Amino acid sequence: MNKTKIDWCDMTFNPVTGCLHGCEYCYARKIANRFGNKYMPFGNDLNVLTSRVSGEKGVDPYPFGFEPTLHQYRLDEPAKIKTPQTIFVCSMADLFGEWVPDEWIQEVFRACEAAPWHRYLFLTKNAEGTAEYDQYFDMHKNWWCGISATNQGSEYGLSQMTINANRFISIEPILEPVILHNRIRVPSADWVIIGAETGNRKGKVIPEKAWIDNIAEHCFMTGVPIFMKESLRELMGADFIQQFPWKADAIVRQYTDLIDSEAITAGAILQSEGEK
Repeated sequence: MNKTKIDWCDMTFNPVTGCLHGCEYCYARKIANRFGNKYMPFGNDLNVLTSRVSGEKGVDPYPFGFEPTLHQYRLDEPAKIKTPQTIFVCSMADLFGEWVPDEWIQEVFRACEAAPWHRYLFLTKNAEGTAEYDQYFDMHKNWWCGISATNQGSEYGLSQMTINANRFISIEPILEPVILHNRIRVPSADWVIIGAETGNRKGKVIPEKAWIDNIAEHCFMTGVPIFMKESLRELMGADFIQQFPWKADAIVRQYTDLIDSEAITAGAILQSEGEK
């Protein structure tokens, strides 16, 4: 459990680390390569640690590099934090990746259930992998599940997600204009997060303001809260907005009422909210 600079949550919880998607812009792989001592022999793509590993530099958080790893010794960490937090689960992995065993997912779920006073956010590129876990998200109203998208087409993963409530889409890093179609609306999406690519990767994509404006207008037209990450603050200027769905019910109702009136456009609402 760590405090985090990710601005849409308070803490991260990483009982599972590592990923096999191979995204060239992946920040998690860079972190694992930077802070992992990598002195342990690699396993067979799936590794289980029952205790912390110490190396020459002290505790090694990623002893198998970015190979998928279950850190069982971390599973009691949410229960140790008594003040309610918004927690991003597995920021250093894709918990619903097709390579992740059901046993690992069940262990992570049990850890979250043991500390029900927190809000838990899960994010995946593999929407189909969430299907058999719908009942958990239906039972736990403080659990959120999102689909990660980066370009046009990948946002349709949200339509493959069969979880009924607390669904979100994270368009980060946004690599090209993304037009959210009618299927990406309440109740299909309850929150939209947008962020720019960070770091110094060769070929790094710098988004245009118009890309973000188009998504924001769609959100306002459909009454969906939108959260722009700090990486967009300078680009968006006065139109920079950060909304949380668990705080934004009144705001969403206001947008819906205003948009129902032909006298006020979504663009005007965008400008008005940005000025606040």
